[in-house]
Amino acid sequence: MRPLGAATLVAPPRPAPRVLHRDPAPSRMRYKLNRLWLTPLVRGLARIGLPLVLIVSMFGLWLGDAGQRAALADRFEALKTQIQSRPEFEVSLLRIEGASPAVDAAIRTMLPVTLPASSFALDLGRLRATIASLDAVATVDLRVQKRVLAVQVVERVPAVLWRHAAGVEMLDATGHRIATVISRDLRPELPLIAGEGAAEAVPEALAVLAAAAPLLARARGLVRIGARRWDLVLDRDQRILLPETGAVQAVERLLALDRAEDLLARDFTHLDLRLAARPTLRLSVDAQEEFLRVTGRATTSAVNR
Repeated sequence: MRPLGAATLVAPPRPAPRVLHRDPAPSRMRYKLNRLWLTPLVRGLARIGLPLVLIVSMFGLWLGDAGQRAALADRFEALKTQIQSRPEFEVSLLRIEGASPAVDAAIRTMLPVTLPASSFALDLGRLRATIASLDAVATVDLRVQKRVLAVQVVERVPAVLWRHAAGVEMLDATGHRIATVISRDLRPELPLIAGEGAAEAVPEALAVLAAAAPLLARARGLVRIGARRWDLVLDRDQRILLPETGAVQAVERLLALDRAEDLLARDFTHLDLRLAARPTLRLSVDAQEEFLRVTGRATTSAVNR
């Protein structure tokens, strides 16, 4: 018990609690992660790359089962067959344009396709190659139009007849074979060529024939000699020997001589134009005898015989 009047002891005040203020600046690790997240590559990988990897991984695990793969392939083939078999994809008609009756029949016979068929089942590249293999076909175009397989054919144009040991062939202006001709009389309007290497020199032969247009009524054809030059064969067993080079110019000189001196009306068997400066005539037997008679040497010639 404290005595009265004594001083009252007062406890010292307690200090106020210390308040810790949080630093608003991020930590170093958080700062680096934030900067890394702002990088476009990292954001793209996080948003697209990781989900894609997960999806692919799950799909890969699903395809790891052989039964699942087989079932997926069967469903795909069934869907493919169902789509290809739809009526709007069916081709039921073959139309050929630009072909002669013989070529038309050949195309219909050789095409390895049976109609009706799905347009997906038609290998247009192989069909085009098959038709182009015909000698008479120059170009061919195939299209599928409204359930119709349209074949547009451009045939080779016959230019000459080539006579060789095996028969007579019809060639175009490039020397490409078109067809075999049973008889020369079947195509009398086409000029005739013959001889070794004649088929390889068709462009030159056509140029010679074009230059010799005034003589075509008498021309029997061109004969290739030694695969080097041409002989122009006329009726009455007359033969014009043309040079290896400049055959067209030689024919033009021949026509000029004929206009000036009526050269082709003379009785000769060979006219040699291989030397441009000196054309040479070989007279027939009757013409030689007539020449000897006119020149007064017939008696001497008879005595010598």
